[in-house]
Amino acid sequence: MRNKKQFGLIGRDIEYSFSRKYFLEKFNSNLNLSDYNYRNFDIESIDLIKDFINDKDLGGLNVTIPYKIEVIEYLDKISDEAKEIGAVNTICFENGKKIGYNTDIYGFSKSLKASSINKIDNVIILGTGGASKTIIYFCKKNNIPFNILSRKKSKDYLTYKEVDNSFFKGNVLIVNCTPVGTHPKINECPDLPYNLLNKENILFDLVYNPPETLFIKKGKQIGCKTLNGYEMLKFQAEKSWNLWTKSNK
Repeated sequence: MRNKKQFGLIGRDIEYSFSRKYFLEKFNSNLNLSDYNYRNFDIESIDLIKDFINDKDLGGLNVTIPYKIEVIEYLDKISDEAKEIGAVNTICFENGKKIGYNTDIYGFSKSLKASSINKIDNVIILGTGGASKTIIYFCKKNNIPFNILSRKKSKDYLTYKEVDNSFFKGNVLIVNCTPVGTHPKINECPDLPYNLLNKENILFDLVYNPPETLFIKKGKQIGCKTLNGYEMLKFQAEKSWNLWTKSNK
């Protein structure tokens, strides 16, 4: 690889992020790349990306909440898949160009397979941010019907109060794409009518800290199959690393 040894994560309030610990351990313990570093670029607004995005020592970046959509305008190009999804979570530096990719879709699909979730009748997507765009893409790609729930009503979204028992019949995958319930606000959860859920439903929380959110706990009490975002993060991180390795050859 060329002399681009600085990697990092762009986001807001990311002190407890998975990525930094994961990649530092990977660099130092698994790959013996002691001269590689991974840092958090915790920024209050996306325009602050200009302070470091052109650093010649950058080998690759991850992007998390709330900048997966906003970051696109600072890139030279994005992959066809990222364009179709409408969100970027990985940035590579190729021949002086900043190129955006989406490895979340890979991580999401792989984590479902790893948990033997093969039959999905319907998907309920909680939230409308960058993470939700990945799940919408997954549904469209696999011809799975879906509904999007938001706190605010619009022509594209339903509110949490508009869903009834019919939404939860069958193998319904409910994906929390919001940061609700993440550390330190661990006593919060999406405003779903949990009394309407049943044992056939599957709850997938993209939040991974804490490992068992209130959303997940409520699902377990009902007898639902549950999973958090940790495996997804590992899968997407490895995909990011593969992209960085190729772009830095």
